[in-house]
Amino acid sequence: MVEGTRTVERALAIVAAIGEHRALTLADCSRACDLAPSTALRLLRTLETAGFVRRGDDSLYRPGPRLVQLGAHVLGSDSLVDICRPVMEQLAAGTGESTYLSVEGHGSTALYISIVDGTHSVRHTSWVGRTIPLASSAAGQALRGELPASGFATVEAGIESDVTALAAPICSAHRIVAALSLVVPSYRVTDRITAKYGRLLVRAADEVSAQLGLPPSE
Repeated sequence: MVEGTRTVERALAIVAAIGEHRALTLADCSRACDLAPSTALRLLRTLETAGFVRRGDDSLYRPGPRLVQLGAHVLGSDSLVDICRPVMEQLAAGTGESTYLSVEGHGSTALYISIVDGTHSVRHTSWVGRTIPLASSAAGQALRGELPASGFATVEAGIESDVTALAAPICSAHRIVAALSLVVPSYRVTDRITAKYGRLLVRAADEVSAQLGLPPSE
C-alpha cells in the first residue's frame, strides 16, 4: 500500500472513531485504530490543525468545527439551511429582526451560513460568510452550550457596539450542531423584548432539533 494512502486511511479511522465515541483520549484513539501512540498523536495534531478534531482542556479529543460544519451541510437529504429556513422566516416575520443560522467555523469562530432579513427599515444587514469570535458573541455561547437557565444567550455590544444578539442552540443526537440568532439594533431592545424573543428562539431551535431526531426540551 502506498504510504500516502495508508496515512489517509489512518487519519479517517481516527476521525470515525472520535465521531462515533464523541470524546477519546490519545490512548483511546491509539487502541481503537490499532496505531502506535506516536503515530496517533501525529495524526491527531494534523487533524486538529485542519479543524477536524479539537483537543479540550481535559485532554479529550472531540469532533472539530470543520467536521461539524461539514456534517451540518449533509444532515438528512436536505441541508441544514433548508431545514431551518421555515422557522427562520417565522422568526423574522414575528419579530421584524434579521435571523441568522451559524455553525462553528475554523478555530475559535462562528460562521454565519444563512440569513432571513428583518422587515424593519433599520435592520442588521447580511453577514453570511463572515466569521465572528465564539468568545464574545451570543452565537458562540449557544454553539458552546454556555447558556443560562432560559436556554438562550444574550450579548449586548459584543461584535458591534450598537447591536444586541440573542441565540439558541440547535442539537442533533444530543450534540450542538448550529445556532439560531436574532440580531437587533440595541435601541429597540428592552427586558420584555429580550424575554419574548428568547422564548421564540428556543422554540424555533427546539423545532429544528426535533426534525434532526432530538426530542424537544420540556
